Amino acid sequence: MVEGSFNTDIHRIIVAIKSSEASFFSFLLSLVLCNFTCLDVTQCMLNRSIMQVALRYIDFNLSSCLPQILTLGAKACVWCGKHLKMSLLSTEESQEDEHSNVFYQLLLEILRFSASTFSNLLKSSDFRDKESLDIVEIFISEALSLTKDSISDAKKLQSFGSEILKVAHMVIDAVVKLCKARSELANWEGSDEKWLRLDKPTTVDHVINITKCAIEKLSDIGVVAANEGGNFVNILNVSWKGVVSLLQIGGGHFTEVNVANIVLTLLELILEPLKCAAQVWSSSLNEAISVTEAKRIFVPVKFYLINAVKICSLYPHQAYTVYKEIALCVLKITCFWIFVSNENLLNCASVIITELLEETTLDLLLSLLNSHELKLEQKLEVLEWLFINKGDSHSDLDCATFSDCNLAWVNDIFCNSCESMNRTKILMLGRVVLFINFLRYSLGLDEDVKVAITQKLHWFLDILVEEDVYSHILVLRFPLLYGSGKTAELVWNPMFTSLLQAFKTFMIVISSSTAWEGLESFLLENFFHPHVLCWEIVMECWCFMLRHAETQMANNILSKLCSLLKLLASSDSVFLPCSSFRKLARSICMLLNCVSQSMVNEVYMSLVGDGRSQLSSIFCLALFIEGFSLDLLTDEFKKNSIKKILSDYFDFIDNFDKASLVACSSGLFGVPVFILSASLQSLSKTSLPRTEEGPSDIDTRTFKFLVAISSNYKSTVDRVIKDHLLQLFSETLGITSYLEHVYKSTDIEQAITQIENIFLSEPPALLYKCKPHLAQFLAGLVHMEISESDDDAKSCAVWELYHLLLKERHWALIHLAITAFACFAAGTSCNQLWRFVPQDAALSYDIVSGVEVTKETFMAEFGKFLKKEIALLTVAPSPEQLELLGREGLVLKQMVRKIPAIAEERERCEIMEVDHKNQSNKKRKLPDGISRGVELLKSGLKIISDGLSQWQLNHFDTTELHTKYLIQFSQLEDVITHFEELTGNSEVCSASIQSISRG
Repeated sequence: MVEGSFNTDIHRIIVAIKSSEASFFSFLLSLVLCNFTCLDVTQCMLNRSIMQVALRYIDFNLSSCLPQILTLGAKACVWCGKHLKMSLLSTEESQEDEHSNVFYQLLLEILRFSASTFSNLLKSSDFRDKESLDIVEIFISEALSLTKDSISDAKKLQSFGSEILKVAHMVIDAVVKLCKARSELANWEGSDEKWLRLDKPTTVDHVINITKCAIEKLSDIGVVAANEGGNFVNILNVSWKGVVSLLQIGGGHFTEVNVANIVLTLLELILEPLKCAAQVWSSSLNEAISVTEAKRIFVPVKFYLINAVKICSLYPHQAYTVYKEIALCVLKITCFWIFVSNENLLNCASVIITELLEETTLDLLLSLLNSHELKLEQKLEVLEWLFINKGDSHSDLDCATFSDCNLAWVNDIFCNSCESMNRTKILMLGRVVLFINFLRYSLGLDEDVKVAITQKLHWFLDILVEEDVYSHILVLRFPLLYGSGKTAELVWNPMFTSLLQAFKTFMIVISSSTAWEGLESFLLENFFHPHVLCWEIVMECWCFMLRHAETQMANNILSKLCSLLKLLASSDSVFLPCSSFRKLARSICMLLNCVSQSMVNEVYMSLVGDGRSQLSSIFCLALFIEGFSLDLLTDEFKKNSIKKILSDYFDFIDNFDKASLVACSSGLFGVPVFILSASLQSLSKTSLPRTEEGPSDIDTRTFKFLVAISSNYKSTVDRVIKDHLLQLFSETLGITSYLEHVYKSTDIEQAITQIENIFLSEPPALLYKCKPHLAQFLAGLVHMEISESDDDAKSCAVWELYHLLLKERHWALIHLAITAFACFAAGTSCNQLWRFVPQDAALSYDIVSGVEVTKETFMAEFGKFLKKEIALLTVAPSPEQLELLGREGLVLKQMVRKIPAIAEERERCEIMEVDHKNQSNKKRKLPDGISRGVELLKSGLKIISDGLSQWQLNHFDTTELHTKYLIQFSQLEDVITHFEELTGNSEVCSASIQSISRG
């Protein structure tokens, strides 16, 4: 049959129909349905002609033949969908035969017919009988099913593929418009009514049915388009936008739609491109990823995220049923971003992820957390899953370490369910970064969520203690967006810097909310946090608060801290770096950097005052040791403080002699020396009394003091005195390093020789604390003329001291040693620097084995140290760096974990001591013999004292022996005096007597 003549015949029939009863037209259409029962070229041509004619005249009195038209369309869609797969299978070898062409043309005609029918239904608002409504629902379902199948096989249809996609786009668009139009005609307010209102002629059930069907079919089409990619972008766009717009109909009435399943579908689409990228990049990443390539991957991800956010916001209750999957998706994206950001070849990809996905990813969670429809308990459950309870042991999580994490490892996170991934250690860093993002974007959080986040700050500090998190926090860098709109700027920041900025942002956001009280409690409870990183974070928050607080508030905070410091002060605690007194002094010094000079003056005067009391000296020493700078004071206060510090120092060193050594039993002996040594870092050289021409008063007197200490140390036998002298010796070395003219003195050789004798003759354990100041002293040797002759005692002593220091293998002493050597080498006129370096210097050892020693190793490592500023500019941390930080973090974590056990043991001991006192503090009458014995001891002391005085007058050549006797006599006098105090009353505590007898 010739197609042209056949169409002419059909056209004549239609013309006859138009001139007759409309009912006859519907009768004819019902008869031609039999043509959709078999598959051959003739039938395909006939069916195509029928659809062409039907399409041409579909707008002719549609209402009179609506059931027939819709039935025709539904049957045609079913028939075409059934034979589409058969046609593809039978024509795989030849896609261009006549049958295939005719069938695909028929497919196009049926899709055009469907689109046109939907468009014409928009114009008809008077069909309301159940039969018509049912047929409309069936037709929508079958038309969208055929559309999905056609899109799925479009790539196989060759020349017809692009045309089919265009027509499919028209069908989807028409269905969405029809559902919206029918929704507007429904009576949503009276949805339970069984009758129709004249102004709302469509039932709610009908709207729900067609819209539910359309949503489900469109989501399936969206998945097909997502999997195909390429030319399917328009279909992808119209299908998912259609899903979202249809879900908005009726203000969230479509609870029968499986929204949770749609959300899960979108989550899979979100993660699939990331999974594929991780697989490809981990196996073959040879060159940097371009911006174009990165956008090709991540733009679709943002599209799916946006649609998921909209749907979760519309139906939070259904989305809540899959909140674990939603939270896990966000964590996986965050982990992917973390590791991409620290691959040099993926910098562009990291930037694109930040620009496109960062905020939108967080919005996916906020669609639940900020929902007014969810209860607070439900929101807290989401946060609880994201940020594990404080009581959970992170050490029990799987994966021993992720210091060598890479994209290959990240592949694993895309292959696990939420239950298996909940406690995996690889997600721990993702949780940390996600929490930081919550703080950064806290302005968009609801009030109850802000309170909940504040309560999770303790968890945050706990997880930072983990060695893996600790190591990565210090070295990882991320690109972050600051600002909004056109003013947004992308900046690469270290993770720790971003963390501190996030905390400050959060403090500003909640400053006027109910969450502020929780933050204050958090800051107070962690003021003495034992982990250094956590303490830094807490103190940064305190500093930020004082920097922007009102004057009265800042005054009150500092006043209370100073009162507490006064309660903790003691002569022992000032020399213990980990004591509460020193920790509090350190915190106060940090806070003083954030307030006005007048407030600093006030605090300094309240603690130090005139400096005449013992406590004021303790406070002054503690402040300077912990970094207090005199530059914080006003000029007048600074001038007076410097004058007082120098005056006390000169008074002490001028009166220092052998007789004064008897005071060494006091813990504060030599405090003026300690204070000057600690304050020199904040004192400029112009603040010290000196001259350009030669040694000043402080140079000469300090040099004499250094020689006197060295001499007395060698000649003293008493261990207590030697320890105190060693402390003074160490501090004086530090003071000397600031005095240039001391090194130019002709007597410097004597001092260097004595210093060498002390360090070479004493056990290394005793001199460990002196070596930092020794490094300072050796760096100052650059001002001294050094002979390079083996016969020069001074030069040999210098070489020996450098050898001693450079052999140290502790990382801190290595750093101090090479710093000193670098300063010396940069300014000295010596040519034979190899003399200063021992064969077994710490940096000469092979790092891997730790056994082999070569000069080349030392020079290589020394060169790295000199170039350290350049090395710090590298973006990606090395595995060695992470490993070292991980070991350091493990030590810190173990220290923190031991503190509760130590505190518990101390409390137990205190309880036992109290019980012992309660039993033993019963007063007893002293026997008469004790009082008589004390009197005899006092008489003996008087006789011994007279004898020592006479001896000193007559025997000048036994001064050293006399000094030893004098020291022993002083100690004996202290014991007898103390014993006399106990017997001052007729009754004493038996516990005290036992204590004395044990001594």
